Amino acid sequence: MLINKTAPFVSIVVPVRDEGEYVEKCINSLIDQDYPAHLYEILVVDGISKDHSIEIVQSLSNKYHNIFLLENPHRLTSFGLNIGIRESKGEIIIILGAHSFVPCDFIRKNAEFIKKADGSYCVGGPIKTLGDTHIAKTISLAMSSPFGVGDAIFRYTEREAYADTVAFGAYKKEVFNKIGLFDEELVRNQDDEFNYRLRKAGGNIFITPQIKSFYFSRANFKKLFIQYFRYGFWKTRVFQKHPGMMRLRQFVPGIFVLALMFSAVFAFYYPVWLLLFTSIIISYIVFSLYFSFSIARKEGWKHFSILPVVFAILHFSYGLGFLAGCVRFSFLLFQKEKEPPRL
Repeated sequence: MLINKTAPFVSIVVPVRDEGEYVEKCINSLIDQDYPAHLYEILVVDGISKDHSIEIVQSLSNKYHNIFLLENPHRLTSFGLNIGIRESKGEIIIILGAHSFVPCDFIRKNAEFIKKADGSYCVGGPIKTLGDTHIAKTISLAMSSPFGVGDAIFRYTEREAYADTVAFGAYKKEVFNKIGLFDEELVRNQDDEFNYRLRKAGGNIFITPQIKSFYFSRANFKKLFIQYFRYGFWKTRVFQKHPGMMRLRQFVPGIFVLALMFSAVFAFYYPVWLLLFTSIIISYIVFSLYFSFSIARKEGWKHFSILPVVFAILHFSYGLGFLAGCVRFSFLLFQKEKEPPRL
């Protein structure tokens, strides 16, 4: 075990806004760690919650000396992260979402791997998505599937690997000192943008299955649609800021939705467009049913009828959001990427 006189001090930053249903479980999991309490702090940054989140955190901070409640008047996650980072004292800073919880070795494993992973300025692990209702459980299964979320390997990998991004990363504090903080313009995808800058500056992001975390999926279709619409919408702005991030695969949901829209409209006038529309729909249904069957065979047939609906929501909401972002930010020209300082 790494816990000795040389063990680093760790800061965990948890942005919160109306997370009364989840924040207590999240913080309790951070309290119940096999890492010495005097060697880490929990910085909960509240974005002016309207529920009972603040009362929960205050109660816990009165009980434990290493929990601190900070205020985020801007309310957005990127501001909350930066407020926490500025106030942090740790050599290592871990970003964690209030919708999640972690096992008792989470801090220790992060500290161990960031110390020994050669050239890595960020480490993390795959997140296991959970659901506490039948629909939420089905959503979590779709979000853990490559068909559902593409090559976001931090959602399902079982192997150690270097990755483009990670959900709940542990960072060496010097990273923030050298390449800056999270982009406060971005309402979503601020972690993707930051991790791109980290890699651009010469750092690596190392993922290992030994670092585990758990995340609660959205509870219903509406919340899931809004979540992924926003992801697609703000991905457009990230691409404008960093054209070097663009990969053809990242345009697939937008192209898919656009192709359906155009072929559906022109199908009324030209038979060839009807053929294209039908081909796209049939191909998508076949793939969706195949992956739904594969998942349901392992996880239970009760999920089979819902999985295609969840896949469609993931893909259509992200694609529509991406197209909406293209329209919304069309007046902004692509910016020349700034070369970040080398790490």
